[in-house]
Amino acid sequence: MDFIGFVMGNAKLTLADMEPGDTARITAVHADARVRHRLMDFGFRCGEQVTMIRRAPLADPLEYKLRGAYVSLRKAEAEQIEVEGVA
Repeated sequence: MDFIGFVMGNAKLTLADMEPGDTARITAVHADARVRHRLMDFGFRCGEQVTMIRRAPLADPLEYKLRGAYVSLRKAEAEQIEVEGVA
């Protein structure tokens, strides 16, 4: 099942579930205060649109485009950011 299929099934998705080229909107950031603050400084806030650009060869880190900037996150960080698909 692809990313859009997960969204249609109402499953909770994270940035780590996205595939290159997928675009989604951030719905929640589930992280401890220090990490959450850092992610928000990078622009990972509820309502922001994010596009996955690529995965590293061993699937970590992951690269995203957010507000015109390219940001790489560890998979563990990406798993803490909940998203919904964008049509």
